[in-house]
Amino acid sequence: MAQVKVYSLFTDFDINLFKAGKHYRLFEKFGSHIVTVDGIDGTYFAVWAPSAKQVSVIGDFNFWTEGEHQLNVRWDSSGIWEGFIPLVGKGNLYKYKIESHNNGIKTEKADPYARRSEHPPKTASIVWEDSYKWKDSDWMKKRKKHNALDAPYSVYEVHLGSWKRQVEEDRFLSYFELADDLVTYVKDMNFTHVELMPIMEFPYDPSWGYQVTGYFAPSSRFGYPEEFKYLVDKLHQNDIGIILDWVPSHFPEDAHGLGFFDGSCLYEHPDKRKGYHQDWKSLIFNYGRNEVKSFLISNAIFWLEHYHTDALRVDAVASMLFLDYSREEGEWEPNIFGGRENLDAIAFLKELNEAVYKSFPDVQTIAEESTAFTGVSKPVFLGGLGFGMKWMMGWMHDTLDYFSKDPIYRQYHQNDITFSLAYAFTENFMLPLSHDEVVYGKNSILGRMPGDEWQRFANLRLLYGYMFTHPGTKLLFMGSEFGQYNEWDFQGSLDWNLLDFKPHQDLKNYFKALNAFYKSNPGLFEKQFSHDGFEWISYDDHQNCVISYIRKGNNPENDVVVLCNLTPTVHKKYKIGIPVMGKLEEIFNSDALEFGGSGVSNKRAITIKNESWNGKKNSAQITLPPLSMIAFSIKA
Repeated sequence: MAQVKVYSLFTDFDINLFKAGKHYRLFEKFGSHIVTVDGIDGTYFAVWAPSAKQVSVIGDFNFWTEGEHQLNVRWDSSGIWEGFIPLVGKGNLYKYKIESHNNGIKTEKADPYARRSEHPPKTASIVWEDSYKWKDSDWMKKRKKHNALDAPYSVYEVHLGSWKRQVEEDRFLSYFELADDLVTYVKDMNFTHVELMPIMEFPYDPSWGYQVTGYFAPSSRFGYPEEFKYLVDKLHQNDIGIILDWVPSHFPEDAHGLGFFDGSCLYEHPDKRKGYHQDWKSLIFNYGRNEVKSFLISNAIFWLEHYHTDALRVDAVASMLFLDYSREEGEWEPNIFGGRENLDAIAFLKELNEAVYKSFPDVQTIAEESTAFTGVSKPVFLGGLGFGMKWMMGWMHDTLDYFSKDPIYRQYHQNDITFSLAYAFTENFMLPLSHDEVVYGKNSILGRMPGDEWQRFANLRLLYGYMFTHPGTKLLFMGSEFGQYNEWDFQGSLDWNLLDFKPHQDLKNYFKALNAFYKSNPGLFEKQFSHDGFEWISYDDHQNCVISYIRKGNNPENDVVVLCNLTPTVHKKYKIGIPVMGKLEEIFNSDALEFGGSGVSNKRAITIKNESWNGKKNSAQITLPPLSMIAFSIKA
């Protein structure tokens, strides 16, 4: 076997950027790259291991023999080892065998920049490249409109391994199969976007993908990298955006992963108080180390560029922001100002968002952040973190708590359902009913609803109706759209057989119609992050458990009047204030017969009278169906 030849893809400028933490395209340099040198085909390898005494590439091409192919360390103190190995090419398996200056410790690591990994439990990296030809140019040209903050944004959250399984063969669906089944389903259900729980390579299925070892490789569980591109392509060709869960908050201690990479704390913070997650038994990135910042930001750019991703949902941001996150007194150290904020992580997140939006102004970054940290979705130049949106965790918890109560008690908890509007416009909020809410004994969303079967489904339709008329973008976890009874099981499949039963089929049809209603009414999304897009009619009718409000778009003709009746009582001649004259026409009713409701409705247009009510100049009397959300347009 030919030996390692001196070769490099790095320029002096690359090295300077890398050391400064400003190189955002490291994937073009690090890792394995198929090249031709002096007329010989082979593969160039480059890895960062500054504490290494020796680095060898071991693989199926040298019988995994240490020392057979030793990389050369660069002379510029960058800590980069590199070299060209002739005749190694696409499909070859490899790892890095690293001998450390630290007491001669030896580690055997997968390539942090590998484009493909072996199927777990195997852990080797694979030399890979593809020449996939994208066919989504129409989407890419117009996606700025679809991803805009004033566009409808209804997200279907999916765990690829358990959305649907191939039953006869007891296996996952492949990326190719999902490109047919999942895309067809999402389009039919009128969602605008799909969010995938992490698809970057991970070793342990029960982590759901949140313990990543292959940051640049789509999981081999479902197929090849180019097959994942095909899935994305198909989504885009059907006008569906794709959001990827991205995990810069922590990584696992698996022997082949990033932990203790070169016999030192290279990627993780060396201080356990800042470098170890007690909750998740995982390691925390050292956000103050420039090379680590470059690695993470390059990874974000990689998925947006190479896989045409439309948004990144950044996981566990709260754990990054605070030094005392899930730690007792004495288990954390204050920052230089004596505060609890992780200043390095904050600086990293700002830099991340600036880099992403500079290169991709037509995408979104979305923070899963559960605290009252201010300015998460404000631009960096205004002192914010720079995210496009933030999950509205308070709304999620308050709303689910409220809806789990028997309607007879809801009159005493009116504030729980109205409080979210006190802070709804402090951030660009996304309303999530996510996977975290249907596991660990919390029950499914349907399972939380009180009452008999009819009331449970009516409550669920009402909950979704309230969610889709509340300011903010929307996210729903898979299965919740048709009333999954059981908690989510990552090892199985959704209970698709439930659709053989009318209540579940009716609920699915309802959610499909609700998505269409949301997408076709600009009043529900054009000003979804602005005070100007919302006006209370009444929030204090706790006796009847009714709330009413107006959603507004750019054109007053698109205003939508919404009423939520949170009890099973039918209210006839229910009076509400209206700011203008004209007629009310019912345009959506969660109690419709076709959705499994009782069919109570306002079939005729209702004349608005010049009689003041609810602090408005005019008023109208309507019929309120039981456990319902109904919506009206205002016609002159």
